[in-house]
Amino acid sequence: MSKASGGTTLDDSAAGGPVPRGHEDALLPVLTIASHPDLARIGDRAFLGELIRGREALLSREHPHFAAPRAAIGEPLGDPFLSRRPFHLHALPNGSIRLRRQDSPIRLAVDGMPVDVEWTVPAAALDDGVVLEVAGRIALLLHRRPAPASFPLKPAPSFAGGLVGESPAIEAMREAISRVAALAVPVLVRGETGTGKELVARALHQESPRARGPFVAVNLGSLPPSLAAAELFGARRGAYTGAVQDQSGYFVRAEGGTLFLDEIGEAPAEVQVMLLRALETGEIVPVGAQNPRWVDVRIVSATDADLEDSISHGGFRAPLLHRLAGYSIRLAPLRERREDIGRLLAWFLRQELSELTDLGDTLPAVDSAEPWLPVPLVSRLVRYAWPGNVRQLQNVVRQLVIDSRGLTVLRAAPSLDALLPEPAAAATPAEPVPPAPVPMPRMRKPSEVSEEELLAALRAHQWNLKATAAALGIARTSLYILLEQSSRVRSASDIPPEEVRAAFARCGGDLEALAAELEISERALRQRLKDLGLR
Repeated sequence: MSKASGGTTLDDSAAGGPVPRGHEDALLPVLTIASHPDLARIGDRAFLGELIRGREALLSREHPHFAAPRAAIGEPLGDPFLSRRPFHLHALPNGSIRLRRQDSPIRLAVDGMPVDVEWTVPAAALDDGVVLEVAGRIALLLHRRPAPASFPLKPAPSFAGGLVGESPAIEAMREAISRVAALAVPVLVRGETGTGKELVARALHQESPRARGPFVAVNLGSLPPSLAAAELFGARRGAYTGAVQDQSGYFVRAEGGTLFLDEIGEAPAEVQVMLLRALETGEIVPVGAQNPRWVDVRIVSATDADLEDSISHGGFRAPLLHRLAGYSIRLAPLRERREDIGRLLAWFLRQELSELTDLGDTLPAVDSAEPWLPVPLVSRLVRYAWPGNVRQLQNVVRQLVIDSRGLTVLRAAPSLDALLPEPAAAATPAEPVPPAPVPMPRMRKPSEVSEEELLAALRAHQWNLKATAAALGIARTSLYILLEQSSRVRSASDIPPEEVRAAFARCGGDLEALAAELEISERALRQRLKDLGLR
């Protein structure tokens, strides 16, 4: 073990030891700090490589060692209120992880459920991650992610400040931006509302040769349909009622730079035709004009709509989609990148403290008393599904800061308590089973769901596990248990490579159709395709 500045090198215990031969592309168990009395530690992580080598991992004041991404030095949790006598973590043959107290006095809760003697986290639950509340002072996300890269690690891209996170989804997005930013091709950014599509568009502009030119953003959903063409392409005087002078339009204003067209699926039919011409020829025709005008503009568009479905119903033109999607970037919803929530929380807290208080952007210092950022609150934030994604999280943080003015710790107001209901636990206790609270309304037990009902629900919801669990009236953890117990449900790793490749060819690479044919979730399928070199 090599030491420097009191820490440990990342290729030792901060990463859980060297990755075993043959497991370089495996998903490793990892602990990511979501909250710590020293708020600067949020986002540090410890890879538990020892678990896939058949050894136990320890959780205490001194173990394991956590390092910031791309840092070579790791340090233990180090909180003086945390015992040195550890909890023990063991990997089970089915991929689950068992937590055992043994003689540790550490108070531990898994997704808000206290651990008495031991607790088993199902393998499937590690895909989303479960929150470990440690001694009421530290929140850790136990999850899986790819093994750490070998040194030297690449520095974070220069545009990373506006795109907070270190999850595989964020890393893939940054790589995509770096790959296409300098190319003169249109880019289509796809993702749910609130995922940060305009931030990606600005990063593409910043990293392109057009960075010195203008960046012009327009939301097509906010333009009146009757005026959309004039707003975009300009208009001559008298072209329509109220046009008392020539109007330049957004294309001309973006000359030499980037035009960001948000909510592209809202473009009226007339505008779609004109956009297609602009993309194909570089020419626009202002409303009321006779002659075209050439413009030097790079188009970045974004949507949260299913454009393919709109095409099938005649609402969107297929040739326009093909032109807009010279290159596509998909943004993952926040619920698929839980390990980033702690970092985003700290980022937005700094912003809101700077804007709304006299503290500036400095987070409160470490306090030996009650942590300024309460662990139960962080646990709820990490477990919440965030239908509004990053934008919703930012709004919640703003409300937290406002509601906590004058207090020594952050407090959730009753309105936030209603917004963030306590979800069902995302882990299952090992024997003996502790008494479980009665949820309202009552959730069904796994034993109440027949295998036929399980399969029917999975097929009806196209193997979307969240939707299936809701339809069956069971917790997602219970669904994971049923999947593991079922003899008629395959995991992605059970499917022979040749079967995956054949189905991939038949479906033309369509992920949704492929998941339906192979009868596995899209999330598991993505990893399987990546393992086989098909993505």
